[in-house]
Amino acid sequence: MAEMVRKSSADEILNHWILAVSCILLIITGFAFLFQMESVGSVFGGFNTMKTVHNWGGVIFSLSLLYSMRHYLKDAFEYDADDRQWFKVAGGYLSKNVKVPPMGKYNPGQKLYYLAILLAGIAISLSGFGIWLMKENATVMLLSHLVHNVAFIIFVIAVPVHIYLSTLANPGTFRIMVSGTLPLETAKKKYPKWMKAAGKM
Repeated sequence: MAEMVRKSSADEILNHWILAVSCILLIITGFAFLFQMESVGSVFGGFNTMKTVHNWGGVIFSLSLLYSMRHYLKDAFEYDADDRQWFKVAGGYLSKNVKVPPMGKYNPGQKLYYLAILLAGIAISLSGFGIWLMKENATVMLLSHLVHNVAFIIFVIAVPVHIYLSTLANPGTFRIMVSGTLPLETAKKKYPKWMKAAGKM
């Protein structure tokens, strides 16, 4: 049996799932509100109930997003020469003939994705609370709706790409979100700098 190495802790896995499920729920209900999709609203028992689900789902998403900073924020701000080279070869996604530099625990694409989701998530959360709790303030409502919609577009584009890259584009990656582990040999191949720092190379 292949030796396994842990990449994600139990609380990281749990929080990732909470963030993912709440985010997808918010996207679905957000679409239903935006396009007045009564068929989706009926699944929740009507638009009023769906609004309650959306609002409190937003609370869960916001708390989960803030907690995720404990796991990813430090790494997301650390870049070196190998990361810059990774950008030059587009991580090897566009061609199998390029040499991809050795990576640490996360590649720079993942780091930038996290920062984009963090910023868009904070924007969509704050604007969502503005829409929910400050209906009497016309200026806040106008700005909140604008920010909410722009951030929503970012999520609608970024989340499906993230799901694809974490599953079909990189077979075996999804298991990390389930068990938190991956084979040692795979870790050495994909994350050699991380493995070296951990004393496993």
